[in-house]
Amino acid sequence: MLDANMKQQLEQYLGNLREPIELVASLGDDQRSADTRALLTEIAELSDKVTASFDGDNERKPSFIIRRASDAEKWVRFAGLPMGHEFTSLVLALLWAGGHPPKVSEDVLEQIRALEGDYEFEMYFSLSCHNCPDVVQALILMALNNSRISATLIEGGTFQAETEERNVLAVPAVFLHGEMWGSGKMGVEEILAKLDTGAEARAAAKLADKDPFEVLVVGGGPAGASAAIYTARKGFSTGIAAERFGGQVLDTMGIENFISVQYTEGPKLAAALEAHVADYDIDVMNLQTAEALIPASQPGGYHEVRMKNGASLKARSLILAPGARWRNLGVPGEFEYRNRGVAYCPHCDGPLFKGKRIAVVGGGNSGVEAAIDLANIVGHVTLIEFDSKLRADQVLQDKLRSLKNVDILVSAQSTEVTGDGERVNGLVYKNRETGEEHRIDLEGVFVQIGLVPNTEWLKESGLALNKFGEIEIDGRAATNLPGVFAAGDATTVPYKQIVIAMGEGSKAALSAFDYLIRTELAEDIAEAA
Repeated sequence: MLDANMKQQLEQYLGNLREPIELVASLGDDQRSADTRALLTEIAELSDKVTASFDGDNERKPSFIIRRASDAEKWVRFAGLPMGHEFTSLVLALLWAGGHPPKVSEDVLEQIRALEGDYEFEMYFSLSCHNCPDVVQALILMALNNSRISATLIEGGTFQAETEERNVLAVPAVFLHGEMWGSGKMGVEEILAKLDTGAEARAAAKLADKDPFEVLVVGGGPAGASAAIYTARKGFSTGIAAERFGGQVLDTMGIENFISVQYTEGPKLAAALEAHVADYDIDVMNLQTAEALIPASQPGGYHEVRMKNGASLKARSLILAPGARWRNLGVPGEFEYRNRGVAYCPHCDGPLFKGKRIAVVGGGNSGVEAAIDLANIVGHVTLIEFDSKLRADQVLQDKLRSLKNVDILVSAQSTEVTGDGERVNGLVYKNRETGEEHRIDLEGVFVQIGLVPNTEWLKESGLALNKFGEIEIDGRAATNLPGVFAAGDATTVPYKQIVIAMGEGSKAALSAFDYLIRTELAEDIAEAA
C-alpha cells in the first residue's frame, strides 16, 4: 500500500509516539478490506509501539479504530481507506493517539475536555476533497481528548450506497446522533463554537479588551496576509480579523500560476500564509465576522469595526481585504437543493456523483476546468454557458472538446433547478437565441459562474462601492475615507488572481504606513491646540 518513500517518512513520524497504540480492524472479503489489512500491517511493522488486530465486528467493513492502549475509551474510527488528502489525517491520528502533542493552543484542548454531554459524530469525506481534512482532523482531535465524543470518519466512495441512502451529495458532511449537523469546511474552533454555547460571548469579551491597533486588517486571504506582514515589518501594531484565515484560497485546488511555484494547492498555500504571518507580532483574530464600519470622524481618529458577536475593534488605519465568494445562480431550486445535488466544489463533491449525469454552469476557466475534472468521474457532463461562446483559455477549451462524454451548450440561460423533494433531478434552461425552454435530466448541478465581493457590511459606512459592490480604490489602494485602504478580490482592481491580491495587499500596507507617519493622532492635535 505504501511506497518506499512514504514508509520512510511514516517510520520517522512514528518515532514520535510516546505511548503504545492499537489498530483494530473490521474487515470483509472484498478488495478494499484486503487493502486495509495490508495498510495496517505495514503501519504496525514500522513501530514497536503499534499493534494491529483484525477481529473487530463493526458493521462498516472495511473500517478500523485507532486508540491509545492505556485508554481504550478514547478512539476514532476510519471507515474506508484514508489515503489521498486524508493520509495526513491518518498520520496525525496515530501521533495524537500515541501522546504526541497537537499544534493547537491549550485553551482549545481545555475547551474540548470541558465539553459536557455525549457527542456521536459521523462525517463523510472524499479522497479528492481539499476541504475535508480540516473537519476530519478536528473530529479526531476532539474524540482523542474527550471520551464522551466519538468520531466515525467515512470515505464516501467506499460506502456509496450509504451516502445515497442518507442523501449525502456534498462533502464534508457531518452528522451528529444520526442527524445532519453541518456541512462545508470547519476547523476545531468553529465546531467548538457550535457546540459550546458560551464560546461566542467569551470571544466577544476577549476582543473588547484589546487596545486599539495602529493597523487593523479585515480579511485573512492573500491580500490580508500580505498587508499585515508589511505593516508589522514597519513596526506598527497590527491585527487581522478574519472570518476564516486563508479565505477563498482554502476552496481552491490546483494553483499553477503563482509565479516561482510551479504547482501548489489552496490549503497548502493558506497554511504557508498562516505560518509566515506567525513569524511576526501580528494579532490574528480568526472566526470573526465584521458587521459594520464606523469611520473616524476626523483624520488621525480611530476607525471602528463592529463584529457580529457584538465586540468592536479600533484602529488608526484600516486595510479592508474581505475577499469574495462564489456567485449563486439565483434561480428557483438552487437554494432548496444545495448540498442535495447543487454543488460548488467539483473536487470535493465530484466523487459522490460517480457514473451519474451532471451539469456544470459556467464557461470560464473555473467552469471548464471543473467539467474536465468531472468528466473523468461522472457518466456525462453538460456544460452550460450564458454567453455565445466559452470564455476559458483556449488550451482548456481544446481539452474539453476532446472528451467524448461532454456536451457544450452556449447562449443558454439556466432558469430552474428541479428536484423530487429529496435531490436534484434536472435543470431547465432557455435558448437565448430562440427563446425556447429545454429541460435536462440529471442528478447534479455544479455552479461555477464567478465571484461576489463580501462587502454588504460596508454599504452604510460611507465607503464608496461601485455597482458590483466592489470597493473603489485609487492607484495607491486608498478609498474615499482617509486612513482606510483596500486590497484583493473585493476591490475594483481588475483580474482577480492570488498573485495580484498579494501585490495589492503590500501596496495597501505601504500606503497605510505613509498615512500613519504623516497623520498625527487626533488627541495629540487637540492637546496641541
